[in-house]
Amino acid sequence: MKMLGRQLAAARRAKGLSQPGLAAALNIHEETVASIEQGRRVLKLDMAELFDEFLETKGMLAAGVANLPEVDQFPLWAEEYMDQEKVAISLSWYDNAVIPGLLQSEAYARAVLRNRVPAYEDEELEKALRLRLDRQEILHRKNPPTLSFVVWEPALLVNVGTREVHKDQLRFLREAAELPCVSLQVLSLDSPDHAGLDGPFALFETPDHQHLAYTESQRGSQWVSDPEEVSRLARKYAMLRTQALTTHRSMDLLDSLLGEQ
Repeated sequence: MKMLGRQLAAARRAKGLSQPGLAAALNIHEETVASIEQGRRVLKLDMAELFDEFLETKGMLAAGVANLPEVDQFPLWAEEYMDQEKVAISLSWYDNAVIPGLLQSEAYARAVLRNRVPAYEDEELEKALRLRLDRQEILHRKNPPTLSFVVWEPALLVNVGTREVHKDQLRFLREAAELPCVSLQVLSLDSPDHAGLDGPFALFETPDHQHLAYTESQRGSQWVSDPEEVSRLARKYAMLRTQALTTHRSMDLLDSLLGEQ
């Protein structure tokens, strides 16, 4: 990806254009040009073809996209996800084992990170904790993104950390569910249907309306930019929302769990 980014930057400069100039000429977001050139965003084929035509690069960028090795098509960096999360205009997140990171209390997040194998060193753990909590800034922006979460009920029941940590996390989650930018739905254990058995994933829309996805597993994290794969996950998420409790019933469930603590 970085090589394609450097090629795009060279072609742009050869045309005497700045990043804002290229973005304006193609009616795309300036951040899109910058992030592609810096290797922080996947260059998709349709965008590569657009650049090729305007910059007269004779299909060089499209050919580069078509021949990217798999590791470059699907970078395995959680940091890249967090960069995109900061600028996303909408985010949809499904989780089945823990509370999503954006909705974790500090004590709960620390307990989750302490369960990592191999274990973090103390300094590494504190750094990872700060990064996770700093991400929650987007919940309280003046113009926050639209955030939708579907959480499988077992994630609410598992005592990660102490009993008090668990109770505080449920309170924290209940308060977050009241934020106007947040939609929280719980997929109940009673549901006979479950479209998310393959594991957690996130969908998001960038400022220039690019739709991407991100998945996590025991082997690591993975970007998904192929439109068909993103569509498949989007359809899964849509199905999960129909299978889950409504937002109001989900908050009632949280109230019930808090009352039982």
